[in-house]
Amino acid sequence: MTKMKWWQKAIIYQIYPRSFQDSNGDGIGDIKGALKHLDYIQSLGVNTLWVNPNMLSPQEDNGYDVSDYYAIDPLFGTKEQSEKFVKEVHDRGMKLIYDFPLNHTSTEHYWFKEAIKGPDNPYRDYYIWADAPDGRDYPNNWYSDDKEPSWTKEPNGNQFYLHLYKDSMADLNWANPSVRKELLDIGKFWIQNGIDGFRLDAVLYIDKKEGLPDDPDAPEDGEGSGKLVNEHGPNIRKYLEEFNEELRKYNEDLLVIGEAPTAGADLALDYIGSENDMIDNVISFTYFPEIDDDKDSELPYDIQIGPLDKGKFKNEMNAWQIKMADRGGPILYWNNHDMPRAVSRFGDTEDYRDNSSKLLATLMYLQKGVPIIYYGEEIGMKNSPIDDLSGFEVPGKEKVVEEAKQKGYSVNTIKRQLKARAKNISRGVMQWDDTEFAGFSTVKPWIEWNTEEKYNVQSQDSDPGSILNYYRKLLSLKKDFLFVEGTFELKPTKETLYIYERTLGAEKALIYCNFSNKAENLEVSEDLQKEWAVILENQGNHLKGTHLQLAPFGAVVFRKQLIE
Repeated sequence: MTKMKWWQKAIIYQIYPRSFQDSNGDGIGDIKGALKHLDYIQSLGVNTLWVNPNMLSPQEDNGYDVSDYYAIDPLFGTKEQSEKFVKEVHDRGMKLIYDFPLNHTSTEHYWFKEAIKGPDNPYRDYYIWADAPDGRDYPNNWYSDDKEPSWTKEPNGNQFYLHLYKDSMADLNWANPSVRKELLDIGKFWIQNGIDGFRLDAVLYIDKKEGLPDDPDAPEDGEGSGKLVNEHGPNIRKYLEEFNEELRKYNEDLLVIGEAPTAGADLALDYIGSENDMIDNVISFTYFPEIDDDKDSELPYDIQIGPLDKGKFKNEMNAWQIKMADRGGPILYWNNHDMPRAVSRFGDTEDYRDNSSKLLATLMYLQKGVPIIYYGEEIGMKNSPIDDLSGFEVPGKEKVVEEAKQKGYSVNTIKRQLKARAKNISRGVMQWDDTEFAGFSTVKPWIEWNTEEKYNVQSQDSDPGSILNYYRKLLSLKKDFLFVEGTFELKPTKETLYIYERTLGAEKALIYCNFSNKAENLEVSEDLQKEWAVILENQGNHLKGTHLQLAPFGAVVFRKQLIE
């Protein structure tokens, strides 16, 4: 393998700014609040931060609808506070990654305000416009995530602008070289202001299908998918190679991660290329296949969340490990701001919250690859206790609720389904202590929150058996060359067991994970007790002779020094 890049040894911590720490008593997290906790973040063993959008925005989509890429949103702080944050991160030897939404802008952006002044405006071609053919209400059958047409008529004319997301987020025309130059200038600006990398939001959709054709696979209701039609377009390689090459003139070690929800391991490898010619790594949503048999066929599948198909999950993880072995491994994560929290979705928050939190971390992060720790998972934070229909952020919620009610579903049943899938269910405020507002603020937070006696930083910090200190031990292990560069081998086992081996030269590690709420009894080799040392484990596991008992959600890490 060639010399490793800094990001291949990165341990990333994701901060959702509005939920991390409020410093000014408005119930919303901010830059100054995050600055207060940099020492805590560093104490985890983290060496890189990923911060969700804090650029100026109307906040129709939590900052992903940018109205000025060069300005900090006053909601989160000032330019001076941002500069101080960057400096303090670097003073601690850490790197900083920013979200870069580049598929679309807010309709409040200057470019769009100019574009709607008429077809002759120089900014008109910054966006994508089309006419509705005779006899049709819209240019084609594309629909957005909100279950509404992906086209909105301009206020002062007869053309429609494209938006694969909300109608307040107009898609940029990447075929226009001026747009690409503008985005490169923005990237250059932030690099010169100290940013070490970008996560490119919605990057799969930047190249729109020539001719803007109908979705041929639209269901009977005619609602095609604008996203599916436009993902992985033929010009995306050209655009990303140009983007990457130009930005690396200002920082040759720049990290560029692409959000690629539907990309499997083969496609991801194509995006990454042999010399990072497009992007460096991807965040894929394909890791967690669900069992659809448990879903209600009368309700839309995309608002329901089924149990994890653990057999397919193992196959998916193994495929990513094999394909990405020579690239430092894949991105490793369990949750983020767009999906439920891991311990609520995959663990057991009632009976085995500690063990399942530790199991999930052990299973995922000691594999080869780059971990992304979502704020709060290191203390076992569960989903936010949102319990009102109006509070769930689910695309197309209004239509779904109305259809479900017409089919006779109770409000409680509808709420249960929406709660499991809601994007914002994982955005509860960081639990610093067990006071009224969890140490996050002096006033009621912007979102429903949990106050818990045990699951907070203050309670766990000095407890050697806590989830927090388990994470610290695990992330310290993760920095060992064995877990950074070592090969990966997934052992064939039953679906609920996840056992893998890491090897680097004479060193080996065996990781045993019981991904279930039932104890597992295993027969192991005799030398496991004699020649291997337990270097990390959660509670309730026992090894005696050739018998290993894994507790419910049990995890044990063994290490052996081989004689060459």
